[in-house]
Amino acid sequence: MNTDVTRTTFVGSQGDELSARLDMPATGEPVAYALFAHCFTCGKDIKAASRISAGLTERGFAVLRFDFTGLGSSEGEFENTNFSSNVGDLVAAANMMTERFSCPAVLIGHSLGGAAVLAATAQLPDVRATVTLGAPSDPGHVLHLFNDADLERVETDGRAEVKLAGRPFAVQKQFLTDVCEQNLPSIISELGRPVLVMHSPIDNTVGIDNAADIYQAARHPKSFVSIDGADHMLSNPDDAHFASEIIAAWAARYID
Repeated sequence: MNTDVTRTTFVGSQGDELSARLDMPATGEPVAYALFAHCFTCGKDIKAASRISAGLTERGFAVLRFDFTGLGSSEGEFENTNFSSNVGDLVAAANMMTERFSCPAVLIGHSLGGAAVLAATAQLPDVRATVTLGAPSDPGHVLHLFNDADLERVETDGRAEVKLAGRPFAVQKQFLTDVCEQNLPSIISELGRPVLVMHSPIDNTVGIDNAADIYQAARHPKSFVSIDGADHMLSNPDDAHFASEIIAAWAARYID
């Protein structure tokens, strides 16, 4: 199915112009609008985000995805961001959608983006349901991507250039402090919204125990679906297709 695409920008949590795209079903009014958050140091056009969004538009959803501050085509400096600013970017994106298009009924997040959508949902009372894909239960989990020497340099010097996913990024100490101060289980327990937790049992980047922790913290109605055999990045198109099918069917129960 063809998709109508609207490219737009909006002001993020730190005052920078962020790049976004809205994928609309080719025909008819959307059954609902969804907001998708990409993984740590990734971007809105990463394959998992693109494929899941495409699968959702085929099922009648409109999906907005954007580059967090300092990533992709968005303005700003990555080193000035942290988990809290990512959550703020999501809230800004949701507010922009409400003003220009329609309020997002569903928030979807991949990896650290999954943790961010859980935190953002707490600040967005009109969101009807939230979905995580391979998300950590503690945002501090992301620090395992750093080697010990890099962490020590950031702590000692207040700032250092490190390699993440094979690319250089400048990271400040405030990032480490912010990510370690989060209490996501407490936020999840007070959401009062349906939560769908999707995770692969063989995820070597964010272990399956994280899914158990999120599920345990959430209140009913909550659901867990295993993406059996998938890697963390959902690099197999079939896994992303499966995820979009499940999300669309599950979310339909909670949207008008």
